[in-house]
Amino acid sequence: MEGSEDVHVLAVDDSFVDRKVIERLLKISSCKVTAVDSGTRALQFLGLDEQRRTSDSDEGLVGLKVDLIITDYCMPGMTGYELLKKIKESSTLREIPVVIMSSENILPRIDRCLEEGAEDFIVKPVKLSDVKRLKGYMNNRDVKVGSQGYGGDADKSDVRINKRKVSDIADMSSSPPFVLSSLSLSSILSSSSPLSIYFITIFYFVIVITIMAYLSFTIIFTHKY
Repeated sequence: MEGSEDVHVLAVDDSFVDRKVIERLLKISSCKVTAVDSGTRALQFLGLDEQRRTSDSDEGLVGLKVDLIITDYCMPGMTGYELLKKIKESSTLREIPVVIMSSENILPRIDRCLEEGAEDFIVKPVKLSDVKRLKGYMNNRDVKVGSQGYGGDADKSDVRINKRKVSDIADMSSSPPFVLSSLSLSSILSSSSPLSIYFITIFYFVIVITIMAYLSFTIIFTHKY
């Protein structure tokens, strides 16, 4: 990750093996890494634990620089989703990009995290290509901080959700046609802008035409031979 030597990532995962894998991938990408094993430990590190919050609110973060937080979704005690909500409720921490990881690719879970403010949802195992994408989220944070208030929170949420939806469709474009039926078109359109809906409609139209052409060719070929 070029130019990211000063990037500090907080990695949260209750699995020792997964935590070490993420830590290794981040260090390969020249990131500074702090790894903790629970959401509670993450809050303590960030200065958002209950004891510190009752005494000095978010001021415990003074002098501490975290550029990105990547957390597992399923953890005992506090889930990654609950940790995400705590972070986004903090006036000091809310602009830090948060990426959620999970071994389960469950669309409602993904949507819920993105709507709460997560930058992305990575399905495990985490790969080096996933880690390299994190730099883009940190760059986006700089833009958001520089233009705070523009468009409102709802617009920011739509941008995050649309980014994930477009990514889902791009990933599925190389999949067999029957795989496409597993994605809910209505869930995509519900959170997309008019321009996004236009391109999504075109995409599905092309897929339908391709499937029809394939079936027609198969029927003709079968009858002929």
